Amino acid sequence: MAPRATFRGFLRLSLVSVPVRGFTANNTSTDIRLNQLHSECNTRVKYQKVCPTHGELASDDIVSGYEYAKGQYVVVDPSEVSKLRKTSEKAVDIVGFISPEQIDPKFYSGRTYYFLPDGPAGKKPYQLLQSVMVEDGLCALGTAILSGRQQMVIIRPVDELLGMSVLTYAAKLKETDQFAEELEDVEISDAEMALTRTLVAASTMTDLDYSSYSDDYVNQLKQIIDAKIEGEEIVAAPDPEEPKVINLMDALKASVENAAGASVKKAKKASKKKAAKKAKMTPSARSAKTKRKSG
Repeated sequence: MAPRATFRGFLRLSLVSVPVRGFTANNTSTDIRLNQLHSECNTRVKYQKVCPTHGELASDDIVSGYEYAKGQYVVVDPSEVSKLRKTSEKAVDIVGFISPEQIDPKFYSGRTYYFLPDGPAGKKPYQLLQSVMVEDGLCALGTAILSGRQQMVIIRPVDELLGMSVLTYAAKLKETDQFAEELEDVEISDAEMALTRTLVAASTMTDLDYSSYSDDYVNQLKQIIDAKIEGEEIVAAPDPEEPKVINLMDALKASVENAAGASVKKAKKASKKKAAKKAKMTPSARSAKTKRKSG
């Protein structure tokens, strides 16, 4: 089934508007949601909104308010907030272009959308914008109205697409200097630095297949659910041993040896996988591949 667009709007850069369709990039189909049940009868718990004076309320009876003094509220209607906004909810306005490293990854909120051109009129400007950003290694800082609020966003090439990632405002993150006083300067020897650098080098990943990683919590929760449906008993896994505190230099040396051994095993595994893949190829396929390399 084709993905459904979350919204339709346009990317706006100066006087250029690129009509786009937006799709959420976050895949929630793999999530497992647990419901709250009454422990005695397993009936689903309901949440009711109740006024202490008038009892249960309907959604139309509820408004939003701000407590400016103890027990005193001013009611704020969403329509009043929308009157203050000058930006169209359909527009993603590009403020300017920057290099990716100009935005600290700590500001990424985890919400990402993919854009596609909306109709024939959007195809060429979309392709031009995406191509220039790829070739020049740029992304764009912008603003967008999402869920009724203006958000800072980053528009960037994602494979062949343009993607938009929502940013957290700087004021909403604690400054790191609040924690700096908890750190203490310690003396580090040249030998310790050299061993640590060797360990990092031995543990550096040259080929990363991020898709090979999965959510262990979801996998384990699914195993528990399947087992309980089948009436099986859940057996607790043994607690991992607490790491032993040993001499730092000894620990670094041992870690370097372990990392080096793991690298050798990984290289052998990759070599075997490559050989097995090659063995499965038909003679004609191997011949065609050889011709492409020689050409």
